[in-house]
Amino acid sequence: MPSSVSNPSHCLRILSAAFLLHSCCLGLCLASDPARPDAPQTTSDQPNFDAIESIVEQGIKDGQMPGAVVVIASRERVLYRRAFGQRQEKPTAEPMTLDTVFDLASLTKPIATATSVMKLVGQGLISPHQKVADILPEFGKHSKDEITVADLLLHVGGLIPDNSLRDYGDGVHASWTNICDLKPIAGRGEKFAYTDVGFIVLGKIVERVSKQTLDEFAQRNIFTPIGMTETTFNPPESLKKRAAPTEQRNGQWIKGEVHDPRAHLLLGVAGHAGLFSTADDLTRYGQQMLGIAAGEESVPFPQSTFKTMTRPRDVLRDSKVFGSRAYGWDHRSPYSSNRGDHLSDSAFGHGGFTGTVMWIDPDNDRVFIFLSNRLHPDGKGSVNRLAGKIASLVGASANP
Repeated sequence: MPSSVSNPSHCLRILSAAFLLHSCCLGLCLASDPARPDAPQTTSDQPNFDAIESIVEQGIKDGQMPGAVVVIASRERVLYRRAFGQRQEKPTAEPMTLDTVFDLASLTKPIATATSVMKLVGQGLISPHQKVADILPEFGKHSKDEITVADLLLHVGGLIPDNSLRDYGDGVHASWTNICDLKPIAGRGEKFAYTDVGFIVLGKIVERVSKQTLDEFAQRNIFTPIGMTETTFNPPESLKKRAAPTEQRNGQWIKGEVHDPRAHLLLGVAGHAGLFSTADDLTRYGQQMLGIAAGEESVPFPQSTFKTMTRPRDVLRDSKVFGSRAYGWDHRSPYSSNRGDHLSDSAFGHGGFTGTVMWIDPDNDRVFIFLSNRLHPDGKGSVNRLAGKIASLVGASANP
């Protein structure tokens, strides 16, 4: 039998196969997902974000937070991604890292709860204009029977911002009974009042309609499909090790456990607080929303539902326009000092008590994420205006 070396046609076939294999491998490399948060791409036309370093470092120096992670992205690529300072100062120092796990606090409201509600809206299982009492009959007492799902998403249902911690002391079931027994503080639609209670009710709506707990529903229908593998309520030990601590509770540092006292008493799963995540996972969420806005994605809901969710709506206080909100998101209101000056009118975002901020701007094709644990170690930090300065740079970068 002749050897392959002495057979020219066989050699040609081998060389052709090798060339094809090399070409395929090269093609795969070139076609790799440019939007991966852990693989930011730098190009000659990339905006200059050098000023961010001095803004964040000054905030750390002033004691506004021990450290932070900042990410700026477009729909297709990550433009800026950096960790600053420390994620922990006490009892021992730990450096801030890009994969630090943060207690998102009220970012739970839009990312977990409102997105879950809108997923159900997109499926036709509920309507924003549906009365809450149609879904949760026990909630309708004390003249709360006219409040709608949309009212709660916009914080205009007339509910108290926060009821007493004593109402949560006898377990989850008793806590819900106590919420249902609350009387409204205003007529529906009359007064914007930012309310944790309203989002606890929205979380219960998700549970009742889907027959899954809020954390289960969000995990299956939002986080897992988007690829948010490190976003969860009640993080496991593997994530707790990377968590940024907040303050102390009963003499122990709160690390990887929810800071919010009501969410803590609700066993870590609540519609208003309790979600943990990383900057990379939030980048995936933000880029997914930009994709839906552009008509290129449909998970977790179609573009029509996205538009319903993010359309600005005026909210009133004392019979005057107090600001504008979207379903679950801020738009332009006294709560949006972290918005900056140059985001477009399509931008929607939110902040969290622990020092977290996220804005998504479809018209400018931008996602802005600022994550800190400003409560550590003394509870005195403040980051909203600092984050707003960076958000202004983000908006300006899209309109040079």
